[in-house]
Amino acid sequence: MDARRTTVRDMRRANRSVLLTRIWLDGPLSRHELGQSTALSLASVSNLVGEMITEGLVEEAGSVESDGGRPRVLLRVAPGYGYLVGADVGETRVQVELFDLSMTALAKAEYPISAAEPDPARVADHLRHGLAAVTEQAGVDPAAVLGFGVAVSGTVERTADAVVHAQTLGWDGVPLGAMLRAGTDVPVHVDNGAKTLGQAEMWFGAGRGVRHAVVALVGSGVGASVVADGVGYRGAHSSAGEWGHTTIVYEGRRCRCGNHGCLEAYVGAEGVLDRYRQANRGRPAAGGDEETAFGELLRGTGRTATKVIDETVGYLGAGVANLVNLFNPERVVLGGWAGLALGERHLPAIREATARHALRQPYAQTSIELCRLGPDAVAMGAATLPMTRLLRDGGVPREPAVRIAPARRPRGR
Repeated sequence: MDARRTTVRDMRRANRSVLLTRIWLDGPLSRHELGQSTALSLASVSNLVGEMITEGLVEEAGSVESDGGRPRVLLRVAPGYGYLVGADVGETRVQVELFDLSMTALAKAEYPISAAEPDPARVADHLRHGLAAVTEQAGVDPAAVLGFGVAVSGTVERTADAVVHAQTLGWDGVPLGAMLRAGTDVPVHVDNGAKTLGQAEMWFGAGRGVRHAVVALVGSGVGASVVADGVGYRGAHSSAGEWGHTTIVYEGRRCRCGNHGCLEAYVGAEGVLDRYRQANRGRPAAGGDEETAFGELLRGTGRTATKVIDETVGYLGAGVANLVNLFNPERVVLGGWAGLALGERHLPAIREATARHALRQPYAQTSIELCRLGPDAVAMGAATLPMTRLLRDGGVPREPAVRIAPARRPRGR
C-alpha cells in the first residue's frame, strides 16, 4: 500500500512538472492548450492547475476568444511566487543578479577581479555579499529566494560540494559549493558558465525551437554548450564543451591553461589583446580594463588593429567550423561579451570563414546566429539552475525558512 501511494504521489508530481514547465517556458497558455500539448486529460489539467493556483504558484493572466465558446482563461507562473539569484564569476568581475519568476531582472551587483588567479575565498566572499546586496536592493524577503545559481569557468563536479577545476584560474579542486553553503541556507547550485549560457539561450534566446545546437561563449576565455536532441551533453564527468582548449595551431601560442595552440589563445579577449600588443611593438590597446580595450581595438582603423581582427575572425570561423563538422548542429549561437562585440561587427565574415573550413553539406544545414540575451546571459542562465529544480519537482512547496548570513564586505570597497 505504501508503494502504491508513493507511485501515485510520484505520478502526480511528474504531471505537475510537465504542466509547470510548459506554462513557464511557453505561457501564458489556456487549460485547453495545456491538455493538447501534454496529452493529459482536461480534468487532470484543471485539477493540477487548480492546486498550483491555490498555492500561488500559477495565476490567471487574461483570456483569449475560443471557437464559439466562452473565452479561455490564460495561465502563467506567478512572477512574485519566488525569486532567483544568478551569478557569473568571470575573469574580470563577479556579477550577481536577482530575477523574479518571469526572468525580469530586479537588482544587480558587480565586484571587479584584478588578479589573474583570483583567491577562491575572496570570490566566495563577493558572491555571498552580492547575494545579500541584491535582495536588499530589490526589497525582497530572503525567505522568498528559491536558490542561488553560480556560473564559473572550468569543470564542476556534480557533487554536493560542487568542486571546481579551472586551470586558467589556478583553481584545482575548489569546493565552491561547500564554501558558499557555509554562509547561507539558500540552496546553492554551481555549473560551468558556458553551460548556463547555453541553457538560457535554448530556453529564451536564439536556441529556441531547435533540438541540436552549440552555444559558444567567447569572453576572456572560450567555451561551448553542446545540445543534442534537446538535452545538454556533459560527457562522462561534466567537462564536455571545453572548446576553447581544442588545438587550432600546432605548437602555437601558449594558452592560460599551459598548453600551446588552444583556440582560446587566439580568439579569447585576453589572447586577442596580447596578439595586438605583440604586433604593435609592445604597445597595448587603449583602455583601462579588458572590455574597454577590446572595444577600442574593434573600433580601430589602423593597419595593425585591422590585421589582428581579421585574423581573429579567421581563427573563430575555423573554430566554429570544427563545431559544425563534429556535432552537425542546426544552429550555432555566438555569445559572451567578446563574442557579441566581435559578431555585431563581423558576423558575415565569421560565417564566410566558417564556410571555408567546414564541410559543405553540414555547413549548409547550419545557421550561425548571435546570442539574443545580451552580455548578462550567463548570470541569467545561472539563475535558471534553481528554477530547473522547481520545475522538475512540480513546484512542490519549498521549506519556509531560509536565511542569508551577513557577508563580510569585500576588502577595498
